[in-house]
Amino acid sequence: MTDIDIGIKKDDRLEIAEGLKSLLADSYTLYLQTHNFHWNVTGIHFRELHLMFEEHYTELATAVDDIAERIRTLDVAAPGTYKEFARLSSIKEVEGVPSSADMVELLTKGHEQVIKTARQVLKTAQDADDESTVALVSDRMRVHEKTAWMLRATSKK
Repeated sequence: MTDIDIGIKKDDRLEIAEGLKSLLADSYTLYLQTHNFHWNVTGIHFRELHLMFEEHYTELATAVDDIAERIRTLDVAAPGTYKEFARLSSIKEVEGVPSSADMVELLTKGHEQVIKTARQVLKTAQDADDESTVALVSDRMRVHEKTAWMLRATSKK
């Protein structure tokens, strides 16, 4: 087996992968939180939120696979345990079952946090001329920005 040579310096690959690990952990934690809220939402907006949360966690399920595969493409092991995700994630778990309004607020903040994490990875990837990671992270940011906007619009009175 040969060493990886994709035109990105080893130190840059490792730094990018570390950032992607944080992005993966944030995305997976948000996926779990969204799925939890999908199962447990109640109230007058049950159907609308139940369906919206399902759309969001389905999209996130694909995203975590894409991010993990990019980490592997950079020749680094992707994290895959709850313990590791909890250590790496900026998004904290929620105790109990919040109200539907609190669920929307928590998910909005979660998507905004993923955007902030993605911005950090984006800068690192740009500095290393890693266009593949730049494209992936830019696409992720766009999805999370739109989702956060939709959640904020949902919570307007």
